Amino acid sequence: MKMSRRTLITTAASSAVVPYAAFANTPREITWDDLIPPNVPYAQIIGEGELDEVNDTWNPIYDANATKLNPELDGAYIKMPGFIIPIDVSSKGVSSFVLVPYTGACIHTPPPPPNQLVFATTKTPWPSDRLWDPVWVTGRMKHQLQTTEVAETGYALAAEVMAVYEW
Repeated sequence: MKMSRRTLITTAASSAVVPYAAFANTPREITWDDLIPPNVPYAQIIGEGELDEVNDTWNPIYDANATKLNPELDGAYIKMPGFIIPIDVSSKGVSSFVLVPYTGACIHTPPPPPNQLVFATTKTPWPSDRLWDPVWVTGRMKHQLQTTEVAETGYALAAEVMAVYEW
């Protein structure tokens, strides 16, 4: 079988692209420690705080390290576990939420620092009856410091895939 030069070049070029396309759709699995920039110890992002006796809450005071973000994650396609604190809820489920590292974060305890919180949105709402389940969230992450109803967040995540986290 004889191949033309054009067929040979086209075949070689397309086979070179396939591994990169497959890699582009494979998320980088990260942990909460990955949200902290390299060389910033976790102990340096937790500041002191003050007690709000009127509202019976603890208001943490974070230093500049609390808003330092990992530059490797800006634009990265990632998969990470966490718990949902709902923001936008409808009869179809939750479409935006704060992803937190442990159950109950931001509700009755001081919120974690901004670089330990992710504001996530999803086109496919997560069922409201599954809010206490730990989840895997996969999507494109970016740096985006913002204030929500529950806390300041350091990252934003456009969730493409969500699933119950099982360990």
